[in-house]
Amino acid sequence: MMWKAARTWWKYLGAKAHLRLEETADPKVQLEQAITEARDQHRKLTEQAANVIANQKQAERRLDRVLTEYESTKSSARQALVLVDREWRAGQVEQAGRFEQAATSFAGRLIGLERQVDDLRKLVLDTTQAAEQAKLAVRQNATALQQKLEQREQLLSTLDQAKMHEQMHAAMAQLEASVGDDVPTFAQVQQKIDARLARAQGMAELAGSSIDVQMLEVQRAQADAEAQARLQELADELGLASVRPALVPAPVGHALAVRDVG
Repeated sequence: MMWKAARTWWKYLGAKAHLRLEETADPKVQLEQAITEARDQHRKLTEQAANVIANQKQAERRLDRVLTEYESTKSSARQALVLVDREWRAGQVEQAGRFEQAATSFAGRLIGLERQVDDLRKLVLDTTQAAEQAKLAVRQNATALQQKLEQREQLLSTLDQAKMHEQMHAAMAQLEASVGDDVPTFAQVQQKIDARLARAQGMAELAGSSIDVQMLEVQRAQADAEAQARLQELADELGLASVRPALVPAPVGHALAVRDVG
């Protein structure tokens, strides 16, 4: 149980470390690692294919040598038979027997060579098929590698765009955030400017309404003048002195004169 628990904990730590590495790893470096791995695999596949093709070439050369030897041995066996026939016709029985033994040896050699030819032909056929499959595998892997290289350029371009957007986002966030205790944020500055603009617009509206205030003052002055005129009429009916406006203080002598008249 302890060993099983230790293995489980070790696997957990390994998975956690791998996850942390994935979070902190640079995508560009990982991409280059993947391309390097793909190139290594293609190199190994090419080397294996080269070995398969080399075996096929060696089998072909062996078959060519055996075929050459087979044709030479077959020609020698025929020549031996011709000599046997000639010596028999000439009555050279002993010589004919020696040529017959040579022909028999050549015939036995032909049988062995024929077996080698059959085996080598089968080997050449198998190695040729293997070589064609290896060539096809190399071509397919080369196409896949080329596609990965093209995808790498696209991914690098996408990565550069992502970094640019991240930098722009960071810059905008820095504008929105406070740089220090004494430095206002961008939003605060904007709010102050909006408040100042609103206050200026309110002042402009008040300045525009001053004409109405002046008109009210004129109307009030007119009403006061009418009231003074009416008072003057009443004063005239009573035989009193002229009435001054209430807003204008009367001279002291004039006030005494009015008091005496009363």
